[in-house]
Amino acid sequence: MNKKLVAALSGGAALLLALTGCSSDNTQKLDNWAKTFCDPAQGPFKQIQDANAAMQTADSGNTDSKKVQQTDSAAFQKISDAYGQLAKSLDKAGAPPTEGGADAQKNAVKELNSLSAGYQDLKKQVDGLNTGDKLKFADGLRNLSNGINKLNAKSEQAFKKLEAGDVGKAMARQKGCQNQGGSSGPSAAPSKSA
Repeated sequence: MNKKLVAALSGGAALLLALTGCSSDNTQKLDNWAKTFCDPAQGPFKQIQDANAAMQTADSGNTDSKKVQQTDSAAFQKISDAYGQLAKSLDKAGAPPTEGGADAQKNAVKELNSLSAGYQDLKKQVDGLNTGDKLKFADGLRNLSNGINKLNAKSEQAFKKLEAGDVGKAMARQKGCQNQGGSSGPSAAPSKSA
């Protein structure tokens, strides 16, 4: 499950870039706009990566189910909060200076809030899993992967669009929007069985 989550998270910035990718010749204005968003976005992106790393190390295969549940629950909460913060940062940054920028920004904020809600829902689901029975717990984690797959699909769609558009190029030039952890795009790795 956790490796699928890595794939979903690695495209977090991509969602934003994809929904704001329009062409414009005004590089300086785009760079200024990207800086306005990307500087405060650096913290939430790091929060997502840290939460993901915690989940990766939480389940060694022999880890107590309760410990895995607590780690995953806390991580889902942090990820949910981070996407919420990204939505607020994008809202505050305003529309990118491109044709259709206002609609693109509105759509991106909506998608980021949707991701935040999606991870909040995953937190509730993992909190409700039965940790007393290791097999039932493992089954519950596998069932959670459906939600993760949906979030992963959103990230994958956005990542495909990432490569196009001057807004995406401007954001890629900003340190706060660059991939902090060196992970690649959201190509899904095989899932670790719980």
